[in-house]
Amino acid sequence: MEFPYMEAVVGFMILMYLFETYLDLRQHAALKLPTLPKTLEGVISQEKFEKSRAYSLEKSHFHFVHEFVTILIDSAILFFGILPWFWKKSGTFLPSLGLNEENEILHTLSFLAGVMIWSQITDLPFSLYSTFVIEARHGFNKQTIWLFFRDLIKGICLAIVLGPPIVSAIIVIVQNGGPYLAIYLWAFMFVLSLVMMTIYPVLIAPLFNKFTPLPEGELRLKIEKLASSLKFPLKKLFVVDGSTRSSHSNAYMYGFFKNKRIVLYDTLIQQCKNDEEIVAVIAHELGHWKLNHTMYSFIAVQILTFLQFGGYTLVRNSTDLFRSFGFDTQPVLIGLIIFQHTVIPLQHLVSFGLNLVSRSFEFQADAFAKKLGYGSALRAGLVKLQEENLSAMNTDPWYSAYHYSHPPLVERLAAIDAADKKEE
Repeated sequence: MEFPYMEAVVGFMILMYLFETYLDLRQHAALKLPTLPKTLEGVISQEKFEKSRAYSLEKSHFHFVHEFVTILIDSAILFFGILPWFWKKSGTFLPSLGLNEENEILHTLSFLAGVMIWSQITDLPFSLYSTFVIEARHGFNKQTIWLFFRDLIKGICLAIVLGPPIVSAIIVIVQNGGPYLAIYLWAFMFVLSLVMMTIYPVLIAPLFNKFTPLPEGELRLKIEKLASSLKFPLKKLFVVDGSTRSSHSNAYMYGFFKNKRIVLYDTLIQQCKNDEEIVAVIAHELGHWKLNHTMYSFIAVQILTFLQFGGYTLVRNSTDLFRSFGFDTQPVLIGLIIFQHTVIPLQHLVSFGLNLVSRSFEFQADAFAKKLGYGSALRAGLVKLQEENLSAMNTDPWYSAYHYSHPPLVERLAAIDAADKKEE
């Protein structure tokens, strides 16, 4: 008797949905609390708290609906054999175009084209509602419907240009990898990640946003001085026009070796009137670099990727596994999809572990910025970002521990204040 892999996967998907819904309900209850956490009393204004509470609750309601629809669709696709049916249909479509349906690469690309169309149809209503109802209602959305669809079309075009060669290469590697398949797949993905990290900020990101050098002035001088003091190889300092789409704010850095760049959202500059607050946020980001957090995270991702491919090589020839999901052939892409579904339990555990590490890194980066003398400015900057982004003020500890890669503001401020008390 064959093991019911598909039924087990669907069952676990539903169990995880129920567990995460329980956490969502706990978080929803925390969001409904009418008062600020004690740590934030006198720090966050009552007006900002009420706006944050309304925004968070509306997003929470939307999340419940979205997740329910998602689990229904995903479970139905697996349980009712829609996945193998769609795979066969995507193959029979090829002869009408004069193409060979026996060619696995062409069959796979036809299948992915159908999946992309389906995902756009099912996701579009939620994206439109989230952007033009929820985000607009709370003052965040700045993009027009034309800009929304222009970005959508650009994303689809990029997928059409970049997807086929990548998918084709993976299929060829799997078909010819032999006993060293895991190594070849990992090496390909490693090189691909380096290439994408190189071309994304230069060729892809500018398709969606405008990047301009930060103007000469006090802010630029302070950031350059900070970078120089830490021997951070800053080559370019940009401002991105995030305000054309949203009033949410952020800052990030990227680049290899001696070619580092820092990007500030124009909304961050607008919201933080005090330059010291912005510099403190940058000091935090540079702390990640100085403490090698970026390198550790990259290495962890590479190890996990290699282990995943190693696991895939162990099951890719299992006829029982493919039959359980309704397939009488063993296509490469389908094997990867099925494998991803079968390791969902491990993925959740790994994700939880990575969140714990990430939260630890955030505390360390805060402490690094504080040691540089930016404790008060960082505190003010974190509060300002929390206020302007209307982030949740009350968080359930179980929910945040499971979902958050960054500690809640209450915990970060407490850590900064605790360090002040130790110094006293």
